[in-house]
Order: sequence, then C-alpha cells, then structure tokens
Amino acid sequence: MNIVIAGGGKVGEVLVRELSLEGNDILLIEKNERVLERIINKNDITGLVGNSASYEAQVEADVETCDIFIAVTPEDEVNIISAIIARKLGAKHTIARVRNPEYAGYMDFMREGLGITMMINPEMEAAKDIARVIRYTEALSVEQFADGKVSIIEIEVSGESKLADTKIEDFRNNYGNVLICAILREDYVFIPSGETQLEKGDHIFITGSRKDLTRSYRKIGLKQEKLRSALIVGGGRVTQYLLDMLAEMRMELKVIENRSDIAKELSEQYPKAVVIEGDGTDQEFLREERIELYDTVISLTGVDEENLLISLFALNQGAKKTITKVNRTDLLKILGPIGLQSIITPKRLIANEIIRFVRSLHTHDGSDVEALFRIADNQVEALQFRVPNHSRVVNQQLQDMNMKDNLLVAYIVRNKKLIFPTGQDVIKPGDQVIIVTTKRTLENIEDILA
Repeated sequence: MNIVIAGGGKVGEVLVRELSLEGNDILLIEKNERVLERIINKNDITGLVGNSASYEAQVEADVETCDIFIAVTPEDEVNIISAIIARKLGAKHTIARVRNPEYAGYMDFMREGLGITMMINPEMEAAKDIARVIRYTEALSVEQFADGKVSIIEIEVSGESKLADTKIEDFRNNYGNVLICAILREDYVFIPSGETQLEKGDHIFITGSRKDLTRSYRKIGLKQEKLRSALIVGGGRVTQYLLDMLAEMRMELKVIENRSDIAKELSEQYPKAVVIEGDGTDQEFLREERIELYDTVISLTGVDEENLLISLFALNQGAKKTITKVNRTDLLKILGPIGLQSIITPKRLIANEIIRFVRSLHTHDGSDVEALFRIADNQVEALQFRVPNHSRVVNQQLQDMNMKDNLLVAYIVRNKKLIFPTGQDVIKPGDQVIIVTTKRTLENIEDILA
C-alpha cells in the first residue's frame, strides 16, 4: 500500500517505523532536511523536503496515486489544508491530526464537510485512556472492546497477592469468567497455557466483561475503592480534555501549572477545579500543596523526565495511584523496574488507531479490524474482527481449528451478547471476535489459522 506521511515529529516517526515494517511503501514529507535525513537513514522509506500544504510538494510526492495520506505536522491548520489538497489530488483516504480543544466539538462536521476520512486527536485519546485507568484503582492499563462491553486490564502480581503460584487452569475456576490472555515476565512476553504458573512480579492482562472483572477484582482481593481526588501537574491539552471527564466523575481536582497565562485560562474555563500557578517539579512546593492527600497524581508536563520524577516522588509520599505521560518510552527501559504504575503515551495511542485503519483497508473479504491495541510493553496485539459470511473460520468448533501458536480467542460478541469461549464454541457470521496474539500484521480473522 502506498502511504504518504506529512510531518516527521514524534507521531510521524512512529508511523513511519510501524507502517514500513508492515510492508507498506512510505514517503515522508518533512520541512526540516536534517530530521528527514535522520528518519530515512533509520527506515526503509523515501522522503521529500517540503511543506505538505504546498500543492507543488504534493504533486512531486505523487500524492494523487497514494492509497492513504496522513498529515501529522505540529500545526492543525496545516494538517487540515494538506488533507484537503491530497483528497482533491486523488488520494483515496486522508487522515489529519487535529489537537486544538476548540475544534474538538466539530470533528464530525469538519470531517464530513471537508471530505477528510479520519481526524485524530492524540491528547483527547490520552485523556480518555487516563479516565479509563482511574475507574480501576489497581489496574496499570485498561483497553476496551465491543463498545466498552469487554475490557483488558493490566495488573501486577504482588508478593502478597492470592494470584502468586496460581496455575492458569485454576484461575477461571477460582475467579470467574475472566481470562489471563498475556503475561509480561521481566522482559519476556508470552500467551500462557493451562500449565503456566503465575509468579511474583508478573504483569498479567485479564480480559472480561465489566461485571465479571469487577467480581474477579473482589475475589482476587484488589481494592475497589473509588479514587475521589486528583492532583494534575501540567496544564496542557491533555489536562484540558481530562478535566471535563474527571468532573463528570465528581472528583476533587487540583491543577499545578507554571505558566501564568495558561493557569489563568484554566482557572476561568474550569471553575470547579483549583488551579495553582507553580513549579510542579519542586518537591517542597508539592509538599506545601499536600500531595499526599490526593488519591491519584497525574503527571502531564511536556518533559518526560519531569513526569517520571514527579510520579516517583508522589509514590514516595503515599499516593494510591500515579499516571505518567511518557513519549520516549526508551527512558523506562533505561530506568528499569522503578515501581511506576500507569504509563500513557499519546503518540502510541494514535499510531495504533492509524495502523488499525491501514490494516482494515488491506482486507478484501469484509473481515475488518475494528479495534487494535498494543499491550504488554507493545509486544502483544489485541484485535477485534468482524466476521464475514463466507469466512473459513465459521461454523467449526474452536478446538477443531488449526490455529497459530501464541494466539487465543479471548471473547466473542454475538448480537450484543458476550460469549466467553470454550473449545466447543463456534464462530458465526457477523460475530465480533477479540483475538490476543504475539503475532504481528493480522489483517483478517482467517489469519488466525496456521
């Protein structure tokens, strides 16, 4: 598939790497020649120095023949104009990153009126991700499928946990209709078998309906107490989206922002939140603001290192939960196991959404990838497929299918009814099937077959 990407920033670089590894032909348009050269040297792609909102640049990049045009430059207006020009030139699909909260309420209107296939907002998606994590007190991450009916939550097996030394085959009997679909053990990720035994320090990924997960939470002994207050450090775009979401959850909110104009603007826009102008990296200042009294501390400054240090200090002061925005996830590998909890990476959220869209265009049998998430340190994919009428996987029992290794069918959704599958269950046309696998590039439901 021919894809033109405009913008070589954080999101653009991730998209270049991921989409080129999946066998697509990528051309990158980037204003900065040095940035373009660096990315070309690291990836098997071609490039063009230029402004993506320029008609001449797009003609030179052969945008009229491309399958997908993706605009992810830092400026919303440049992305919108670039996508409009690309569509007029003949690009089959166009995607634009639009981040300004002022545009958030008009995304559908702009998409339909301007003919842009998809408009994406990393900060809004990050805020949604944070809100989901807050609902599960001890979950490190939460992904949702089937319109929120099915979730995959990540928890750590502590030394005191009932789960330590439990066999997977005993897990369902003890903890209800939920499934451990992946385990991250140190740096190794795998899909467990019935004989797998959980160990202290494992990060396990449990899938189930909201009701079943809540019931299992109680049986495992995890805390179900609601988080009632949040201290947010950093007043950027993620915070602006997040404040509305947390206000609906009736949380007590305080924001610390070091820029006077932003602090004043937030105070005026969100009267229900306490906004303090100050340096959120100053530990003495955080003590004065009584950081230890807040149930969760959310670090959302524009500097990864600052966010990491703020969260570590919050844990040291007794915060029940920390949520940390980190774009350069390599920092986490350098730091090692330092006890951080939920990590949010906006560029990764958006990259996953675009990769899902690209894969859905590859299929010719109607087997759409409806959702795609990367879990377990980005080493496992959880995908939701819609099953077409004449697929080879329909009307045969799961136990009789010759499926690939390191892959499992986690859930089936049929006519809005959730089915926790056993070997005797069958997949039927129209089902939504949730697959968890360490394999990459699954494009349709038949790819589960060996």
